[in-house]
Amino acid sequence: MSDSEEIAAAAARLIVDEGMDWGPAKQRAARDLGLPRAALPGNDEVEAAVREHIAIFHADTQPGELRALRELAAQWMERLAEFRPHLTGAVWRGTATRLSNLHLQLYCDDSKAAEIALIDRGLDFDVAETTAGRGRQVDMLILDAPCPALDERVTLCLTILDFDDLRGALKPDARGLTERGDLGALRKLLDEEA
Repeated sequence: MSDSEEIAAAAARLIVDEGMDWGPAKQRAARDLGLPRAALPGNDEVEAAVREHIAIFHADTQPGELRALRELAAQWMERLAEFRPHLTGAVWRGTATRLSNLHLQLYCDDSKAAEIALIDRGLDFDVAETTAGRGRQVDMLILDAPCPALDERVTLCLTILDFDDLRGALKPDARGLTERGDLGALRKLLDEEA
């Protein structure tokens, strides 16, 4: 096993079993294994390791947890329809477990409109910054959302992007997979799983 494969396998355990984000999981795995950062695997390699880890250790629970998170995402996408929400991350890619955050990208004409809408609905949230395409810093609204199907609360992360960023948002990667999907695409996934 190469250093990169070893880091990917260790990072997969941290992502699935502890709910860590991918970047920090890769760095911690390299540090814990005493391997150089130069050996850090790409996200494709980590995603393959995550899928393998789930298949070996969580095959009995993960599909139900994923469905619950996708159904919760659909509810929030309906609630936030005016902001053209797109699901991304592990819930979209099919690698989520009950410890995964739910990531929605909102495409807004006015970056404060989503914040105002949440305030108007009486929802509490925190504001953080995250990096978007081309290294830009954008706001991320973080909410604590109940997920009755899992009988626990889920962290909902709403990344606020410009409406112009929607162009090319559904462009597939080299493997033909998209990084995000709108509500129609999510409903199609849910129907296929049923």
